[in-house]
Amino acid sequence: MSSSGEEKERYSKSHDDSHSDAGSYADSAVSYEVPREIDENQDVNTQLSRHLSNILSNEEGIERLQSMARVISTKTKKEMDKFEVNELDFDLRSLLNYLRSRQLEQGIEPGDSGVAFRNLTSIGVDASAAYGPSVEEMLRDIGNLPAHLLNVFKKKGDVPLRKIIQNCTGVVESGEMLFVVGRPGAGCSTLLKTISGETGDMVEVQGDFSYDGLDQQEMMSKYKGYVVYCPELDFHFPKITVKETIDFALKCKTPRTRIDNMTRKEYVDSLRDLWCTVFGLRHTYATNVGNDFVRGVSGGERKRVSLVEAQAMGASIYSWDNATRGLDASTALEFAQAIRTATNMMNNSAIVAIYQAGENIYELFDKTTVLYNGRQIYFGPADQAVGYFERMGWVKPNRMTSAEFLTSVTVDFENRTLDIKPGFEDKVPKSGSEFETYWLNSAEYQQVLQEYEDYHNRHAPEETRDRLEVAKKQRLQKGQRGSSQFVVNYWTQVYYCMIRGFQRVKGDSTYTKVYLSSFLIKGLIVGSMFHNIDNKKQSTTEGAYSRGGLLFYVLLFASVTSLAEIGNSFATRPIVVKHKSYSMYHISAESLQAIITEFPVKFLAILILSFVSYWIPVLKYEAGAFFQYILYLLTVQQCTSFIFKFVATTTTDGVTAHATWGVYGFLILCIYAGFVLPMGQMHHWIKWIHFINPLTYAFESLMSTEFHGREMLCSQLIPSGPGYENVSIANQICNSAGAVKGQLYVNGDAYIDKSYHFGYDHAWRSWGINIVWTFFYIVLNVILSEYSKPLAAGGDLLLYKRGHMPSFGTESADAKTASREEMMAALNGPDVDLEKVIASKDVFTWNHLNYTIPYDGATRQLLSDVFGYVKPGKMTALMGESGAGKTTLLNVLAQRINMGVITGDMLVNAKPLPASFNRSCGYVAQADNHMAELSVRESLRFAAQLRQPNSTPLEEKMEYVEKIITLLGMQNYAEALVGKTGRGLNVEQRKKLSIGVELVAKPSLLLFLDEPTSGLDSQSAWSIVQFMRALADSGQSILCTIHQPSATLFEQFDRLLLLKKGGKMVYFGDIGPNSATLLNYFERQSGVKCGVSENPAEYILNCIGAGATASASADWHDLWQASPECAAAREEVEELHRVLPSRPTTDDPELAGRFAASFSTQMKCVLHRTYLQFWRSPVYIRAKFLECGSCALFIGLSYLHVKHTVGGATAAFSSIFMVLIIALAMINQLHVFAYDSRELYEVREAASNTFHWSVLLLCHFLVECGWTMVCQFVCWICYYWPAGYNGSAPHAGFFFFFYVLVFPIYFVSYGLWILYFSPDVPSASMINSNLFAAMLLFCGILQPKSKMPGFWWFMYRTSPLTYVVEALVGPLVHGKKVICDPHELAVMDPPSGQNCGDYLNRYITDNTGYLLNPSATENCEYCPYSVQDEVVARFDVKWHHRWRDFGFMWIYICFNIFAMLACYYIMRVKVWSLKSVLDFKSWFNGPRKERHEADTNVFKATPADEQKVKKQ
Repeated sequence: MSSSGEEKERYSKSHDDSHSDAGSYADSAVSYEVPREIDENQDVNTQLSRHLSNILSNEEGIERLQSMARVISTKTKKEMDKFEVNELDFDLRSLLNYLRSRQLEQGIEPGDSGVAFRNLTSIGVDASAAYGPSVEEMLRDIGNLPAHLLNVFKKKGDVPLRKIIQNCTGVVESGEMLFVVGRPGAGCSTLLKTISGETGDMVEVQGDFSYDGLDQQEMMSKYKGYVVYCPELDFHFPKITVKETIDFALKCKTPRTRIDNMTRKEYVDSLRDLWCTVFGLRHTYATNVGNDFVRGVSGGERKRVSLVEAQAMGASIYSWDNATRGLDASTALEFAQAIRTATNMMNNSAIVAIYQAGENIYELFDKTTVLYNGRQIYFGPADQAVGYFERMGWVKPNRMTSAEFLTSVTVDFENRTLDIKPGFEDKVPKSGSEFETYWLNSAEYQQVLQEYEDYHNRHAPEETRDRLEVAKKQRLQKGQRGSSQFVVNYWTQVYYCMIRGFQRVKGDSTYTKVYLSSFLIKGLIVGSMFHNIDNKKQSTTEGAYSRGGLLFYVLLFASVTSLAEIGNSFATRPIVVKHKSYSMYHISAESLQAIITEFPVKFLAILILSFVSYWIPVLKYEAGAFFQYILYLLTVQQCTSFIFKFVATTTTDGVTAHATWGVYGFLILCIYAGFVLPMGQMHHWIKWIHFINPLTYAFESLMSTEFHGREMLCSQLIPSGPGYENVSIANQICNSAGAVKGQLYVNGDAYIDKSYHFGYDHAWRSWGINIVWTFFYIVLNVILSEYSKPLAAGGDLLLYKRGHMPSFGTESADAKTASREEMMAALNGPDVDLEKVIASKDVFTWNHLNYTIPYDGATRQLLSDVFGYVKPGKMTALMGESGAGKTTLLNVLAQRINMGVITGDMLVNAKPLPASFNRSCGYVAQADNHMAELSVRESLRFAAQLRQPNSTPLEEKMEYVEKIITLLGMQNYAEALVGKTGRGLNVEQRKKLSIGVELVAKPSLLLFLDEPTSGLDSQSAWSIVQFMRALADSGQSILCTIHQPSATLFEQFDRLLLLKKGGKMVYFGDIGPNSATLLNYFERQSGVKCGVSENPAEYILNCIGAGATASASADWHDLWQASPECAAAREEVEELHRVLPSRPTTDDPELAGRFAASFSTQMKCVLHRTYLQFWRSPVYIRAKFLECGSCALFIGLSYLHVKHTVGGATAAFSSIFMVLIIALAMINQLHVFAYDSRELYEVREAASNTFHWSVLLLCHFLVECGWTMVCQFVCWICYYWPAGYNGSAPHAGFFFFFYVLVFPIYFVSYGLWILYFSPDVPSASMINSNLFAAMLLFCGILQPKSKMPGFWWFMYRTSPLTYVVEALVGPLVHGKKVICDPHELAVMDPPSGQNCGDYLNRYITDNTGYLLNPSATENCEYCPYSVQDEVVARFDVKWHHRWRDFGFMWIYICFNIFAMLACYYIMRVKVWSLKSVLDFKSWFNGPRKERHEADTNVFKATPADEQKVKKQ
């Protein structure tokens, strides 16, 4: 780099600026671009890649790089321009110049770009309020369908539209950061998406864009890779490591022209090490990324992985949506600093939306824009935004952060929290439109317009186009199309995705083990079930049916396991779609790689299945036939796998995919495979399905290979038995399809031809057709996957019950919460002496509290000698860093701990806790869990009915609910359904409901709240804390954990209990007015003053070493122990213990019981709630009815007008097999629905003793049974009548009675039993599928009882489906005359001199059947059966057993209900979990070890930083 400055300047593009002598960052960046010819003469040692490896090769270099990152992590663009680059260490300077200018000495063009926009308006579907879903609404929609279709036909849109954001104008230069401020629903996300070109879910976008002169259409079509939108959730493959994740991103974006002609590997390694050093991720290389369910790196580290992945894209404009969601304040600051560092190093632009931003985050930004209900009300420099609104007339309190102030300005005027300057009362804007008008008339707005014009004039489109074209050409890999958005070419994308695919398989070894073991177990069961069908040396006609049953079952199992593909596809879709939007690879490349990466495991699975299911039953004893068996199964497995992948690609959610295609596809594949409905019996109008069914071809290949060349010894000759001992074989025929008169053996090829219309000459043809089908579905998948869209998003949408839709817009749905005076009057009655009320209330104290848990073979102390108290009328905050034990202490005090050892005293009025303690307290958990289908009022009434004492009259309970609704300001949406996030209440409304649910229980002693402000924007947080304050002022005791609150929130509390890591106390005492008492202690102990505008909460956390910029040298726990404040606080607790015992205790005996309501009241309330839950879940009800109705109709039509033939009887039998499969699908559906209410109960209602667990199980069972019976009724109509079965009352009536009324009770109780002992839905589905498949296998349809090995007879006897099949088949065939089809007749010649009648008379008398031509002397046509009962008798089906079967079903139902209750108690109440028992690893490995060492804040400044980065 020592070549002379003049030489560099001569080649610089900006001749004027580069001669400036100041060594500013900006100038050196510009002057660093050198043409290629100079580079060629340079000494190799001066090349930049050497510097990079130089820095990263030793510890000292890495430390210097980290120091530099810390130095520039807090500088805005303006400060960076003045930053003296020449004073930097030599290596760092060259590195920073390289990164900052991105115009290397090799002449590589940068892709820098800013963005400017004017009058930007996004129009979307108006979704602010709608009617809540219910079965009634669904029926209404069906009724309105013709009108809706007419509107669509006339092209009249009947969907209301609205402007989500309107008239937004602004300029973001490269190197700048823009902060987007607004409350949830203000349009922040929409603004970010619109700028990033992610406009798929918008109807229209209007306004002008300029990406350095280019319009949006051109930028998105040609240079989309330079604009990146980062969603708020971190989508990564959880089971691959951080290093693998980042390497993949870098590989996909490695440019063709690289600095110093580094190899691809050098480039990836250098950049990965560089970014991971800067962002403190080097220690996580080998750790899995993880997600909410899979253990991996911490939340803050995962956010930084997302940042490095985004930086690897080498983009120019980044939009970060709700970037710090789920992070605490210090981690949020760290992440914001990381974005600042990246922006400064790479000179790109960042547009960021954050909801609760501290002042130190706000100071990192160059510009700010404020949105109010979609309208822009400010855009300009971040440091001038506060001044703009102060001049408008708003007053900013001293310690309120800028972001908080800007958000507070956008609150509805009636609910405002800010003061207005005197004299401005009538001047300040009062609504969104007034704010907008004020803004459009301001000088600041004119300034923005001027900036836009300047920006537009400065950037000529041609120049930008040329620059980006050159940059793009230098990036694109050889062989890549010039117009492509992707850097690497298609086959390289497939290769990289394939490498990652293998990494995913390796990371997710559990799934692989489960998958392989299910094939092994199923293979062993099937193999042993069909063990040794016939003697190896001689097969018989009796075993022929069993061979078909075995091959059909194995074929079905190999195919159906691919259903899991649907779930997998939806799990990975958000990640793949995100990568596509980053322009990393085509989605089809990911689809293609799956073929290769999944093949080894699937091949192994088929191999395992083939070995055990082929050799145990002893199928054809030839090597060729065995290898054909493997080949056919493998091909059909691949084919069905791609069919189900195709299903997932064409649907938008897993429920629909499973409901429609899962069952439909399965039924079609199953019925038309040719076993349950042979080809000869298929109806001509629907027969075409078998041509498009891969299973038909596979079954034909398997069957024809197995039976080809086989000569089967006849098991039953006609005639035979008494009177026919000496008859010659010439006058007999075998009772089997394909038999020839006068022959003792039946040819296998003839058997399959007559039975199934199969032939061996088609075996290889059929395999070839399946290869074509497989290829067809692969191609279809690849093409359609390119059109995968991200799952649709939308703003918060309130759902009202019909008849309660409000007339006002939902912008003002939140009414004002009650003031202190209103609260007191409502809770304590009018004109009450408050001091007297407070003096009479109980006081809760705790002393010497320790809590220890078993950990890693030893113990770990989570709380250490904690003491304190909560007085009525006071609000105590519980604070500390992450992991200090705040929530643990709250749970210990609230008696919600069920493990570990707690020692110390917890006392009420200095006496041990009364029996009524639990019921006297309210606990508001951090997560807001409510039943989505209930309205706000119904949720509160439910809680009041079940949690207020039984003696309180119902009217009084309901009246109290109305009071609470008014106090919380929820009256405008009291009839709105809770819904799910996005469709239902917003975050603040949910939090209010959580508090309301606890308040209606009338907690007389204490209210616990766990982080009530987390996840809220600053304004909502303020509203919740204000409500808590008013509650405390009216006499309630409140103890509340809070995570780094803003100064304004912090000052609402009376007292603080501060913990540090290890649960050690650091402070307990009053906060004082303006936090004076508290600050007095900390300033004295630390010697550091707290500034006037500084947040006291952050100040004290920094003092004790817990904050983002903290550094503590002393042990604050020891300081506290030794302080006079500690002694005084301890004395105060002792004093309370002396004074309080004299108080009378108010231990109400009614409160001593565990539940407030009686069992009958619990049943009544929960039953009503469960009924509403079903009624308001039309998606579930619709899926249920559509799925079972359409499937039953499909089966009914497939078996239309069942004939009186032998085939008709077997068709009746096999159709019942298909009907049972519908029940399997309904059980899987029921799991998903029942899981939500189970989770809600376990997370919230169980802990607060709302009702007994058995009530939940029984009520869900009863309501589910009711709906399922109605479904079964539809099935009965759709299946029974099209097939034309007997309509007489004894037949149709019994079938109806059993199938519609009894069978659903059985399978609902069975399905719920499975769910209630399973850890989650996927496990429940897997257990259910395996159990159900086993029951189907043992019920005698695939393998008649007579052929079963003795070992499995007990399973035949215990399988409930044995009795279901018998009870259902009986009415279908009983008394139905058999009229044989010509091919079903046994044709033989009588001995000479006899006619057929004489010859067969005795045989027909002894057996069954009838003769068609008794007088004939040759070709006697004998039908072996008289009635269809005789056909199914070989399957052990008897009509007279039907009432016995009915009785057995009730035994099974009672067992299921008992098992459901017992298993729930053992697994979920006593917490003896299936998971821990099945976790074999823990048997050998001992307890789980901690992840890599927790990382401290990577951007925490250290004193040596400045020194390390300077020249030595």
